[in-house]
Amino acid sequence: MTSLFDIAGEDKSDAAPHPLADLLRPQNLEDVVGQDHLTKDDGLLTQMVEAGNIPSLILWGPPGCGKTTLARLLARHTDLHFEAISAVFSGVADLRKVFESAMHRRRLGRGTLLFVDEIHRFNKAQQDGFLSHVEDGTITLVGATTENPSFELNAALLSRCQVLVLNRLDEAALETLLQRAEKTLDRPLPLTPEARTALLSMADGDGRYILNLAERIFQSQKKGVLDVPALTKLVQKRAPLYDKAQEGHYNLISALHKSVRGSDADAALYWFSRMLEGGEDPRYIARRMVRMAVEDIGLADPQAMSITLHAWEVFERLGAPEGELALSEALIYLATAPKSNAAYVAHGAARAAAKETGSLMPPKHILNAPTKLMKEIGYGAGYQYDPDTEHGFSGQNYFPEEMQRRRFFTPVERGFEREIKKRIDYWDKLRQEKEKE
Repeated sequence: MTSLFDIAGEDKSDAAPHPLADLLRPQNLEDVVGQDHLTKDDGLLTQMVEAGNIPSLILWGPPGCGKTTLARLLARHTDLHFEAISAVFSGVADLRKVFESAMHRRRLGRGTLLFVDEIHRFNKAQQDGFLSHVEDGTITLVGATTENPSFELNAALLSRCQVLVLNRLDEAALETLLQRAEKTLDRPLPLTPEARTALLSMADGDGRYILNLAERIFQSQKKGVLDVPALTKLVQKRAPLYDKAQEGHYNLISALHKSVRGSDADAALYWFSRMLEGGEDPRYIARRMVRMAVEDIGLADPQAMSITLHAWEVFERLGAPEGELALSEALIYLATAPKSNAAYVAHGAARAAAKETGSLMPPKHILNAPTKLMKEIGYGAGYQYDPDTEHGFSGQNYFPEEMQRRRFFTPVERGFEREIKKRIDYWDKLRQEKEKE
């Protein structure tokens, strides 16, 4: 099919077949697709290779973006021995052997580039084991992770490494990979233009996955050119990246919340659907939607909270998928509702004032006086029952006597809060008139 090539000192001259993705692994940095910010003329990795100085690195990016390939190329472009392990299958004993071999190699005058795939899978103690060997130069560590290093790697290890962010492959990069596969095998993929576009979408930015799909199509016994339905029967779309316990979860719920806050119903529906497709519990989304109604809409539309709670209840009664429609409807309502965080701000300001003022007593005239002694010392004296006054408003002071009146809640000129503002302005006017009397 094609000549087998040697990468980073590995022997690939055996007669056993290799996956297409392995056969097409780039031999030079300039052949890497989708990571121009690192691999082109002024790219950071290119500069490192040209300078002959490779520091310890953490390569952070989604699956199939080229992390392993870049690590192999870095070793190949230097005089470092390449050693690769996976944190999924390796333990303390394996690390000890790697470090001992690296120390022996160093005594002979050769360094080691240690590639650790899924490095975030190592626990804190295992990660700490790298520190002294990275620090004294026994190994040049290149770790690969799909998770945010800020959350998954020890601060001490991060401080000794430079983090490089790799991009998800766009359709142009994926198309380049398909063209390389066709050139290597000297025949085109038997796909209609629409099916080829669908294939790019199925890969979801994963270069290794699209080459695996292409290999399956090449090996298929189906005759003729495949259209979209035929392609869908033959290969499956890559499962979307979504880990309910990791960064993807928080990224998507943040995108959903901010889309609602930004009154973009279409974007909100998209992120809502992305979370459902990723297997998120709709109850978690429903709970967050109630928070949106409380924090971001508030009294600008008092019905938002009720509608969201009712949608949650409908989901509990109907379940999925029918109950998800109720959540979608509530989500549209939230996104299109007028927004105000005035109540949220007022709550925070009032809590801060309560902490600041400590144990100030309420004014005596608004305290009940169930005993003779309490009456004698002025509890309840001069209290006016507001519904019995001319305007249903006495204008009395309800703050502690040692505390000046404060304004915590300032309604916005949107939605129902416009009406609330009118009421507050009316009572302010009556209060000022009472003070002048």
